[in-house]
Amino acid sequence: MFDQYYGFSGRPFQLTPDPNFYFESITHRKALSYLGYGMAQGEGFIVITGEIGSGKSTMVAHLMRKVDPNQMTVGQVVTSNLDGSELVHLVAQSFGLDVAGQDKASALGAIEAFLHEEARDGRRCLLVVDEAQNLSFEALEELRMMSNFQLGSHPLLQQLLLGQPEFKQTLAQHDRLEQLRQRVIAAHHLTAMEVQEVAPYIEHRLSLVNWKGYPSFDPKIFPKIHEASGGIPRRVNQIATRLLLMGAVEQRSQIDCAMLDQVVEEMARDNRSEEAQERKPAFSRPAIDLSSTSAPPRAPAATPAPAATQQQNNAPPRPNDDEISDLRAAIATLSRAIEGSPRTDGDLAKRVEALETRLEEQEQSVRYLLQLLIEWLDKDGRQKAA
Repeated sequence: MFDQYYGFSGRPFQLTPDPNFYFESITHRKALSYLGYGMAQGEGFIVITGEIGSGKSTMVAHLMRKVDPNQMTVGQVVTSNLDGSELVHLVAQSFGLDVAGQDKASALGAIEAFLHEEARDGRRCLLVVDEAQNLSFEALEELRMMSNFQLGSHPLLQQLLLGQPEFKQTLAQHDRLEQLRQRVIAAHHLTAMEVQEVAPYIEHRLSLVNWKGYPSFDPKIFPKIHEASGGIPRRVNQIATRLLLMGAVEQRSQIDCAMLDQVVEEMARDNRSEEAQERKPAFSRPAIDLSSTSAPPRAPAATPAPAATQQQNNAPPRPNDDEISDLRAAIATLSRAIEGSPRTDGDLAKRVEALETRLEEQEQSVRYLLQLLIEWLDKDGRQKAA
Protein backbone atom coordinates (compact mmCIF):
# COMPACT_ATOMS: atom_id res chain seq x y z
CA MET A 1 0.00 0.00 0.00
CA PHE A 2 2.51 2.65 1.11
CA ASP A 3 4.93 1.75 -1.69
CA GLN A 4 2.28 2.72 -4.24
CA TYR A 5 1.29 5.86 -2.36
CA TYR A 6 4.86 7.13 -2.17
CA GLY A 7 5.82 5.89 -5.63
CA PHE A 8 8.35 3.25 -4.53
CA SER A 9 9.39 0.55 -6.97
CA GLY A 10 9.38 -2.12 -4.24
CA ARG A 11 9.17 -2.79 -0.53
CA PRO A 12 12.22 -1.23 1.19
CA PHE A 13 11.85 -2.81 4.62
CA GLN A 14 10.76 -6.40 4.07
CA LEU A 15 11.67 -8.73 6.94
CA THR A 16 13.01 -11.65 4.88
CA PRO A 17 16.77 -11.59 4.08
CA ASP A 18 17.52 -9.98 0.72
CA PRO A 19 21.12 -9.46 -0.41
CA ASN A 20 19.97 -6.59 -2.65
CA PHE A 21 19.43 -4.52 0.50
CA TYR A 22 22.67 -5.44 2.24
CA PHE A 23 24.00 -2.51 4.31
CA GLU A 24 27.57 -2.66 5.51
CA SER A 25 27.51 -1.34 9.05
CA ILE A 26 30.66 -1.25 11.17
CA THR A 27 29.95 -4.64 12.72
CA HIS A 28 29.10 -6.22 9.34
CA ARG A 29 32.33 -4.89 7.85
CA LYS A 30 34.28 -6.55 10.65
CA ALA A 31 32.37 -9.80 10.15
CA LEU A 32 33.17 -9.81 6.43
CA SER A 33 36.84 -9.28 7.25
CA TYR A 34 36.81 -12.34 9.50
CA LEU A 35 34.91 -14.30 6.86
CA GLY A 36 37.41 -13.31 4.19
CA TYR A 37 40.33 -14.36 6.35
CA GLY A 38 38.69 -17.65 7.32
CA MET A 39 37.71 -18.59 3.78
CA ALA A 40 41.25 -17.85 2.59
CA GLN A 41 42.47 -20.58 4.95
CA GLY A 42 40.21 -23.12 3.25
CA GLU A 43 39.67 -25.31 6.30
CA GLY A 44 38.07 -25.58 9.73
CA PHE A 45 35.08 -23.63 11.03
CA ILE A 46 34.09 -19.98 10.78
CA VAL A 47 31.52 -18.91 13.39
CA ILE A 48 29.29 -15.82 13.09
CA THR A 49 26.77 -15.14 15.87
CA GLY A 50 24.32 -12.33 16.53
CA GLU A 51 20.90 -11.44 17.87
CA ILE A 52 17.75 -12.41 15.97
CA GLY A 53 17.40 -9.97 13.08
CA SER A 54 20.99 -8.72 13.25
CA GLY A 55 21.57 -9.47 9.55
CA LYS A 56 23.54 -12.72 9.60
CA SER A 57 21.62 -14.39 6.77
CA THR A 58 21.53 -11.23 4.65
CA MET A 59 25.29 -10.81 5.01
CA VAL A 60 25.99 -14.41 4.01
CA ALA A 61 23.61 -14.15 1.03
CA HIS A 62 25.52 -11.02 -0.01
CA LEU A 63 28.81 -12.92 0.33
CA MET A 64 27.53 -15.90 -1.66
CA ARG A 65 26.82 -13.61 -4.61
CA LYS A 66 30.55 -13.02 -4.88
CA VAL A 67 31.41 -16.72 -4.96
CA ASP A 68 32.52 -18.09 -8.31
CA PRO A 69 30.68 -21.42 -8.78
CA ASN A 70 33.57 -22.63 -10.92
CA GLN A 71 35.88 -22.33 -7.91
CA MET A 72 33.61 -23.11 -4.97
CA THR A 73 30.54 -25.27 -4.37
CA VAL A 74 28.30 -24.12 -1.53
CA GLY A 75 25.77 -26.18 0.40
CA GLN A 76 23.37 -24.41 2.75
CA VAL A 77 21.43 -25.91 5.65
CA VAL A 78 18.92 -24.23 7.96
CA THR A 79 18.70 -26.44 11.00
CA SER A 80 16.00 -27.34 13.44
CA ASN A 81 16.53 -29.66 16.39
CA LEU A 82 18.18 -32.47 14.42
CA ASP A 83 20.04 -35.53 15.60
CA GLY A 84 23.30 -36.61 13.98
CA SER A 85 21.81 -38.90 11.33
CA GLU A 86 19.20 -36.34 10.24
CA LEU A 87 21.84 -33.65 9.88
CA VAL A 88 24.07 -35.89 7.75
CA HIS A 89 21.19 -36.55 5.35
CA LEU A 90 20.37 -32.82 5.21
CA VAL A 91 23.99 -31.94 4.41
CA ALA A 92 24.02 -34.51 1.60
CA GLN A 93 20.82 -33.07 0.15
CA SER A 94 22.24 -29.52 0.34
CA PHE A 95 24.95 -30.64 -2.10
CA GLY A 96 22.36 -32.21 -4.40
CA LEU A 97 22.98 -35.82 -3.37
CA ASP A 98 20.08 -38.30 -3.35
CA VAL A 99 20.51 -40.28 -0.11
CA ALA A 100 16.86 -40.97 0.64
CA GLY A 101 16.48 -44.31 2.44
CA GLN A 102 20.21 -44.71 3.06
CA ASP A 103 21.67 -45.14 6.53
CA LYS A 104 24.03 -42.58 8.04
CA ALA A 105 27.19 -44.43 7.02
CA SER A 106 26.06 -44.61 3.38
CA ALA A 107 25.11 -40.92 3.39
CA LEU A 108 28.53 -39.99 4.81
CA GLY A 109 30.18 -42.10 2.14
CA ALA A 110 28.23 -40.27 -0.56
CA ILE A 111 29.27 -36.91 0.88
CA GLU A 112 32.95 -37.87 1.02
CA ALA A 113 32.88 -39.20 -2.56
CA PHE A 114 31.26 -35.95 -3.72
CA LEU A 115 33.91 -33.84 -1.93
CA HIS A 116 36.70 -35.87 -3.55
CA GLU A 117 35.15 -35.38 -6.98
CA GLU A 118 34.83 -31.62 -6.47
CA ALA A 119 38.46 -31.38 -5.33
CA ARG A 120 39.65 -33.27 -8.40
CA ASP A 121 37.70 -30.80 -10.54
CA GLY A 122 39.46 -27.89 -8.80
CA ARG A 123 36.55 -26.70 -6.68
CA ARG A 124 36.51 -26.08 -2.93
CA CYS A 125 33.41 -26.91 -0.88
CA LEU A 126 31.78 -24.71 1.76
CA LEU A 127 28.90 -25.77 4.01
CA VAL A 128 26.82 -22.95 5.52
CA VAL A 129 24.81 -24.03 8.58
CA ASP A 130 22.23 -21.48 9.76
CA GLU A 131 20.47 -21.53 13.15
CA ALA A 132 23.36 -23.54 14.60
CA GLN A 133 22.10 -22.95 18.15
CA ASN A 134 19.45 -25.62 17.45
CA LEU A 135 22.01 -28.37 16.87
CA SER A 136 22.48 -31.15 19.39
CA PHE A 137 25.93 -32.21 20.56
CA GLU A 138 25.66 -35.32 18.36
CA ALA A 139 24.91 -33.17 15.30
CA LEU A 140 27.85 -30.86 16.03
CA GLU A 141 30.06 -33.92 16.35
CA GLU A 142 28.96 -35.08 12.90
CA LEU A 143 29.96 -31.69 11.49
CA ARG A 144 33.34 -31.95 13.20
CA MET A 145 33.89 -35.42 11.79
CA MET A 146 33.08 -34.16 8.28
CA SER A 147 35.83 -31.58 8.68
CA ASN A 148 38.25 -34.54 8.78
CA PHE A 149 37.61 -35.41 5.13
CA GLN A 150 40.88 -34.91 3.24
CA LEU A 151 42.48 -35.63 -0.12
CA GLY A 152 46.07 -36.29 0.89
CA SER A 153 46.85 -33.31 3.14
CA HIS A 154 44.23 -31.12 1.47
CA PRO A 155 41.02 -30.49 3.53
CA LEU A 156 37.88 -31.08 1.49
CA LEU A 157 35.20 -29.20 3.44
CA GLN A 158 35.09 -25.84 5.20
CA GLN A 159 32.09 -24.88 7.33
CA LEU A 160 30.44 -21.58 8.23
CA LEU A 161 28.22 -21.75 11.33
CA LEU A 162 25.63 -19.01 11.93
CA GLY A 163 23.83 -18.83 15.26
CA GLN A 164 22.22 -16.76 17.94
CA PRO A 165 24.16 -15.61 21.05
CA GLU A 166 23.42 -18.81 22.95
CA PHE A 167 25.42 -20.77 20.37
CA LYS A 168 28.45 -18.62 21.14
CA GLN A 169 28.04 -19.46 24.82
CA THR A 170 27.50 -23.17 24.15
CA LEU A 171 30.57 -23.35 21.96
CA ALA A 172 32.70 -21.58 24.56
CA GLN A 173 31.50 -23.47 27.63
CA HIS A 174 30.50 -27.01 26.60
CA ASP A 175 33.10 -29.47 27.89
CA ARG A 176 32.49 -31.93 25.03
CA LEU A 177 33.10 -29.37 22.27
CA GLU A 178 36.80 -28.81 22.87
CA GLN A 179 37.83 -30.54 19.64
CA LEU A 180 35.42 -28.40 17.61
CA ARG A 181 36.63 -25.22 19.38
CA GLN A 182 40.19 -26.00 18.34
CA ARG A 183 39.10 -26.04 14.69
CA VAL A 184 37.46 -22.58 14.74
CA ILE A 185 39.83 -20.38 12.76
CA ALA A 186 37.70 -17.19 12.73
CA ALA A 187 34.74 -15.95 14.78
CA HIS A 188 32.77 -12.74 15.11
CA HIS A 189 29.68 -11.63 17.04
CA LEU A 190 27.44 -9.16 15.22
CA THR A 191 26.48 -6.28 17.49
CA ALA A 192 23.76 -3.68 17.03
CA MET A 193 24.15 -0.76 14.65
CA GLU A 194 25.53 2.46 16.07
CA VAL A 195 23.09 5.33 16.56
CA GLN A 196 24.69 7.31 13.73
CA GLU A 197 24.15 4.40 11.32
CA VAL A 198 20.35 4.32 11.51
CA ALA A 199 19.78 7.25 9.15
CA PRO A 200 22.19 5.93 6.46
CA TYR A 201 20.63 2.46 6.84
CA ILE A 202 17.08 3.71 6.29
CA GLU A 203 18.08 6.03 3.45
CA HIS A 204 20.12 3.25 1.79
CA ARG A 205 17.17 0.87 1.69
CA LEU A 206 14.80 3.61 0.51
CA SER A 207 17.19 4.65 -2.27
CA LEU A 208 17.02 1.11 -3.68
CA VAL A 209 13.26 1.47 -4.31
CA ASN A 210 13.43 4.81 -6.13
CA TRP A 211 12.92 7.08 -3.09
CA LYS A 212 13.39 10.72 -4.09
CA GLY A 213 13.01 12.32 -0.67
CA TYR A 214 9.23 11.84 -0.42
CA PRO A 215 8.30 11.33 2.29
CA SER A 216 10.97 13.22 4.18
CA PHE A 217 12.12 12.21 7.67
CA ASP A 218 12.52 14.53 10.62
CA PRO A 219 16.25 14.28 11.50
CA LYS A 220 15.32 13.98 15.17
CA ILE A 221 13.52 10.71 14.51
CA PHE A 222 16.61 8.58 13.82
CA PRO A 223 18.08 8.52 17.36
CA LYS A 224 14.60 7.65 18.62
CA ILE A 225 14.32 4.79 16.12
CA HIS A 226 17.69 3.51 17.34
CA GLU A 227 16.46 3.64 20.93
CA ALA A 228 13.20 1.88 20.11
CA SER A 229 14.85 -0.84 17.99
CA GLY A 230 18.04 -1.35 19.96
CA GLY A 231 19.89 -0.90 16.66
CA ILE A 232 18.79 -4.33 15.39
CA PRO A 233 18.18 -4.09 11.61
CA ARG A 234 15.03 -6.23 11.53
CA ARG A 235 13.46 -4.19 14.32
CA VAL A 236 14.33 -1.01 12.44
CA ASN A 237 12.58 -2.52 9.41
CA GLN A 238 9.46 -3.25 11.45
CA ILE A 239 9.29 0.29 12.79
CA ALA A 240 10.01 1.90 9.41
CA THR A 241 7.29 -0.19 7.76
CA ARG A 242 4.75 0.89 10.37
CA LEU A 243 5.79 4.54 9.97
CA LEU A 244 5.39 4.47 6.20
CA LEU A 245 2.08 2.66 6.49
CA MET A 246 0.79 5.31 8.88
CA GLY A 247 2.16 8.02 6.62
CA ALA A 248 0.29 6.63 3.62
CA VAL A 249 -2.96 6.18 5.54
CA GLU A 250 -2.78 9.72 6.94
CA GLN A 251 -1.32 11.17 3.72
CA ARG A 252 1.77 12.55 5.41
CA SER A 253 4.64 14.11 3.48
CA GLN A 254 7.00 13.94 6.49
CA ILE A 255 7.62 11.17 9.01
CA ASP A 256 8.04 12.79 12.42
CA CYS A 257 8.64 11.92 16.06
CA ALA A 258 4.96 12.10 17.02
CA MET A 259 4.22 9.36 14.50
CA LEU A 260 7.06 7.28 15.89
CA ASP A 261 5.70 7.60 19.44
CA GLN A 262 2.33 6.36 18.22
CA VAL A 263 3.87 3.45 16.29
CA VAL A 264 5.99 2.36 19.26
CA GLU A 265 2.92 2.49 21.52
CA GLU A 266 0.89 0.43 19.04
CA MET A 267 3.64 -2.17 18.71
CA ALA A 268 3.91 -2.44 22.50
CA ARG A 269 0.14 -2.87 22.72
CA ASP A 270 0.26 -5.54 20.01
CA ASN A 271 2.94 -7.41 21.95
CA ARG A 272 0.87 -7.23 25.13
CA SER A 273 -2.14 -8.54 23.23
CA GLU A 274 -0.11 -11.47 21.88
CA GLU A 275 1.19 -12.29 25.35
CA ALA A 276 -2.31 -12.11 26.79
CA GLN A 277 -3.61 -14.34 24.01
CA GLU A 278 -0.93 -16.94 24.79
CA ARG A 279 -2.03 -16.97 28.41
CA LYS A 280 -5.71 -17.07 27.48
CA PRO A 281 -6.24 -19.12 24.30
CA ALA A 282 -9.98 -18.52 23.99
CA PHE A 283 -11.44 -15.02 23.51
CA SER A 284 -14.35 -14.53 25.85
CA ARG A 285 -16.75 -11.61 25.82
CA PRO A 286 -18.11 -10.44 29.19
CA ALA A 287 -21.87 -10.83 29.56
CA ILE A 288 -23.77 -7.53 29.45
CA ASP A 289 -27.36 -7.42 30.71
CA LEU A 290 -29.40 -5.14 28.48
CA SER A 291 -32.77 -6.47 29.57
CA SER A 292 -33.78 -3.12 31.05
CA THR A 293 -33.03 -1.19 27.86
CA SER A 294 -34.67 -0.94 24.50
CA ALA A 295 -31.49 -1.50 22.51
CA PRO A 296 -32.14 -2.95 19.05
CA PRO A 297 -31.44 -6.67 18.52
CA ARG A 298 -27.97 -7.65 17.33
CA ALA A 299 -27.59 -8.41 13.64
CA PRO A 300 -25.82 -11.62 12.58
CA ALA A 301 -22.05 -11.28 12.36
CA ALA A 302 -20.74 -10.80 8.83
CA THR A 303 -18.71 -13.58 7.27
CA PRO A 304 -15.00 -12.60 7.14
CA ALA A 305 -13.67 -11.71 3.73
CA PRO A 306 -11.35 -14.35 2.23
CA ALA A 307 -8.41 -11.93 2.21
CA ALA A 308 -8.66 -11.58 5.98
CA THR A 309 -9.00 -15.27 6.80
CA GLN A 310 -5.32 -16.06 7.19
CA GLN A 311 -4.69 -13.06 9.44
CA GLN A 312 -7.71 -13.84 11.58
CA ASN A 313 -6.50 -17.41 12.07
CA ASN A 314 -3.43 -15.97 13.75
CA ALA A 315 -5.21 -13.34 15.85
CA PRO A 316 -8.03 -13.39 18.40
CA PRO A 317 -11.58 -12.91 17.03
CA ARG A 318 -12.35 -9.26 16.37
CA PRO A 319 -15.66 -7.38 16.47
CA ASN A 320 -17.43 -6.17 13.37
CA ASP A 321 -19.20 -2.88 12.63
CA ASP A 322 -22.60 -4.28 13.60
CA GLU A 323 -21.40 -5.05 17.12
CA ILE A 324 -20.03 -1.54 17.58
CA SER A 325 -23.25 -0.03 16.24
CA ASP A 326 -25.24 -2.12 18.72
CA LEU A 327 -23.08 -0.94 21.59
CA ARG A 328 -23.47 2.69 20.52
CA ALA A 329 -27.24 2.27 20.38
CA ALA A 330 -27.28 0.62 23.81
CA ILE A 331 -25.24 3.47 25.30
CA ALA A 332 -27.53 6.06 23.77
CA THR A 333 -30.58 4.25 25.17
CA LEU A 334 -29.08 4.02 28.64
CA SER A 335 -28.01 7.67 28.53
CA ARG A 336 -31.59 8.70 27.78
CA ALA A 337 -32.76 6.52 30.64
CA ILE A 338 -30.33 8.18 33.04
CA GLU A 339 -31.47 11.67 32.02
CA GLY A 340 -35.05 10.72 32.94
CA SER A 341 -34.19 8.91 36.18
CA PRO A 342 -33.12 10.08 39.65
CA ARG A 343 -29.36 10.66 39.98
CA THR A 344 -29.29 8.01 42.71
CA ASP A 345 -29.63 5.25 40.12
CA GLY A 346 -25.99 4.24 40.47
CA ASP A 347 -26.47 0.79 38.95
CA LEU A 348 -27.59 2.24 35.62
CA ALA A 349 -24.69 4.71 35.58
CA LYS A 350 -22.20 1.91 36.19
CA ARG A 351 -23.77 -0.03 33.36
CA VAL A 352 -23.26 2.90 30.97
CA GLU A 353 -19.66 3.29 32.13
CA ALA A 354 -18.99 -0.40 31.50
CA LEU A 355 -20.48 -0.16 28.01
CA GLU A 356 -18.38 2.89 27.19
CA THR A 357 -15.25 1.03 28.25
CA ARG A 358 -16.27 -1.94 26.14
CA LEU A 359 -16.90 0.32 23.12
CA GLU A 360 -13.41 1.80 23.38
CA GLU A 361 -11.90 -1.70 23.46
CA GLN A 362 -13.94 -2.69 20.41
CA GLU A 363 -12.78 0.37 18.45
CA GLN A 364 -9.14 -0.41 19.26
CA SER A 365 -9.68 -3.99 18.13
CA VAL A 366 -11.21 -2.88 14.82
CA ARG A 367 -8.27 -0.56 14.22
CA TYR A 368 -5.87 -3.44 14.92
CA LEU A 369 -7.71 -5.69 12.45
CA LEU A 370 -7.65 -3.03 9.74
CA GLN A 371 -3.91 -2.62 10.20
CA LEU A 372 -3.42 -6.39 9.87
CA LEU A 373 -5.47 -6.38 6.66
CA ILE A 374 -3.44 -3.51 5.21
CA GLU A 375 -0.15 -5.24 6.07
CA TRP A 376 -1.47 -8.49 4.56
CA LEU A 377 -2.42 -6.70 1.34
CA ASP A 378 0.99 -5.01 1.35
CA LYS A 379 2.76 -8.33 0.73
CA ASP A 380 4.06 -9.06 -2.77
CA GLY A 381 1.34 -9.87 -5.28
CA ARG A 382 -1.53 -9.89 -2.83
CA GLN A 383 -2.98 -6.49 -3.75
CA LYS A 384 -3.70 -7.71 -7.25
CA ALA A 385 -5.09 -11.01 -6.04
CA ALA A 386 -7.35 -9.28 -3.51
